[in-house]
Amino acid sequence: MLSQMDLLFSFLLLFLSTSLLHPSSAANDTAALASFRSLADIHGALLSNWTATTTACTANWLGINCTNGRVTAVSLPFLNLRGPITALSSLDQLRLLDLRGNRLNGTVAPLAQCLNLKLVYLSGNDFSGEIPPEMSSLHRLLRLDLSNNNLRGPIPSQLSNLSRLLTLNLQNNQLSGQIPNFLDSLPHLTQLNLSNNELSGMLPESLPSRYGNSSFSGNQGLCGKTPLPNCSRTADTQPSSLPKITVPSNPSSLPPPSKKHHKRLSKGEIIALVAANTLLLLMIATLCCCCCKASTAASSTAAGSDGRKRSSSYSSEKKAHGSGGDSDSTDKSKLVFFDRKKQFELDDLLRASAELLGKGSLGTVYRAVLDDGSAVAVKRLKDSNPCTRKEFEQYMDVIGKLRHPNVVKLRAYYYAREEKLLVYDYLPNASLHSLLHGIRGPGRIPLDWTTRISLILGAARGLSRIHEEYAGSRIPHGNVRSSNVLLDKNGNACISDFGLSLLLNPVHAVARLGGYIAPEQGEMKRLSQKADVYSFGVLLLEVLTGKAPSQHPSPTGEEEAVVDLPKWVRSVVRDEWTAEVFDQELLRYKNIEEELVSMLHVAMACVMAQPEKRPAMGEVVRMIEEIRVEQSPLGEDYDESRNSLSPSLATTEDGFV
Repeated sequence: MLSQMDLLFSFLLLFLSTSLLHPSSAANDTAALASFRSLADIHGALLSNWTATTTACTANWLGINCTNGRVTAVSLPFLNLRGPITALSSLDQLRLLDLRGNRLNGTVAPLAQCLNLKLVYLSGNDFSGEIPPEMSSLHRLLRLDLSNNNLRGPIPSQLSNLSRLLTLNLQNNQLSGQIPNFLDSLPHLTQLNLSNNELSGMLPESLPSRYGNSSFSGNQGLCGKTPLPNCSRTADTQPSSLPKITVPSNPSSLPPPSKKHHKRLSKGEIIALVAANTLLLLMIATLCCCCCKASTAASSTAAGSDGRKRSSSYSSEKKAHGSGGDSDSTDKSKLVFFDRKKQFELDDLLRASAELLGKGSLGTVYRAVLDDGSAVAVKRLKDSNPCTRKEFEQYMDVIGKLRHPNVVKLRAYYYAREEKLLVYDYLPNASLHSLLHGIRGPGRIPLDWTTRISLILGAARGLSRIHEEYAGSRIPHGNVRSSNVLLDKNGNACISDFGLSLLLNPVHAVARLGGYIAPEQGEMKRLSQKADVYSFGVLLLEVLTGKAPSQHPSPTGEEEAVVDLPKWVRSVVRDEWTAEVFDQELLRYKNIEEELVSMLHVAMACVMAQPEKRPAMGEVVRMIEEIRVEQSPLGEDYDESRNSLSPSLATTEDGFV
């Protein structure tokens, strides 16, 4: 009888302990998040529904996902959160952490205690210190993105224990030391980016062939095979604590290696050596004079020729204005950069081979390939508002400070009274316009629905970020159209040409920019963020219909009748021909009819005639995400062999087909 009582008592203890475990843990999760909010959102405006009277899982706190009453995902990108992440260390069931594009600081060491983490996206913050070796305890980690921070020190060799790692992004930090050998032996690592750090030493030959040269560019101390400098004793033995130097490509220009024993020269040998050196210097000086005269004559001849090479399109005039009488410019030969990494001189840009990419209402765009093989996009402005240097610099500061994965980054600018250049990151994968309208007919590769919705979501996020960043000053984009939605090397959509409206006379800006014009702009002649929303709605209709704006036959069948795209769509929907609205290339996909119609409703809300009835871009992003974006699989059945999760869509499975 006693043994039965003991057994019953033990059973009751087990039942009580298991029933009370989860509520207690859930309360701890809520307390941890509340502590994080108290530092990261001091005024309480960003995480307004994280209230003290509710819990994280039962009240659907913004950005929080739960499984079985425990917090498994924290997704709060681009909210301007500040402070450390120490409080998150107690979230022991956390699988996904997405805090990209905030202003969080301190170290990333607290993450080492979240042993169940699989996906970590912390790019674009202010984290500092070293990458802690304790990160190696995250044995389930699949993706780690610590790019665009202020991390220092070496890459810990202990990270070799992360055998399940798929992607590792550490670019745009201040990491130093040599590249560890284990990076070539991680079995599942498919994406690695260590560019724009302060790494040094020999780059293993297998890494560039596996991950591409661009993954290691911008590290001055690295050496190896072309395009890197040849490795030398000077580069290999240079202490990492000293300033890095660029090793010349010609090894003969380096000082010869020192020897421990030197033979003393005789007086006769010294006299002969001095005489030989003097004669050699005289010969070199004579040769230089001859070359200079020949070069001057050749330049004069070339000036009278046609000179149609693309590479001289902006560089020749640039040099001319650089020596002209621009009284408003004191540093005419300087490029002004917004980032200390990957800088170059104006002469490097003038020497670069250039390819014409296109001409627009604001100027001409070139692709310039620098001596190190990297490419930039150069926009040469024309007929912009003749503002002073101070005004121009103020405008550039407004444009240049914006950083977002879905906005093309302005890297540098050049100012002279008669010449203005803007230097951007070069995006290699064309524009949304070319993908939609480039080739219609045999040989065309249709733009599938998943890709279209991913691109339109990226563009919406970029535009929303612009509106949020400049909500107080109400600075619009002013030129939203499909040709200004560019694709980066990973296929993510980026909004280009932001801020150029500032350089134009407001009276002429609407006519000059050429974006999709809202109805009220015909009378008011003003750019606005609400007009941006209308333009985005037209862009969304363009993606849904596959038709370019202002080129659509009337539904009555009259070929000569041409109406704008929103009016054409309204007329078709009004006559209950909704199926006729959508691009025929989309109709071949199954089970997307509901998504198409829902997306059409979003577009029509954006193109409302009354500006006050249009949603804000943040609301547009939310509506699009509700239609299609799904949460990442965070459970135990996650298929690690899939590589569809993109850093720009950290909480989605929508990749590119």
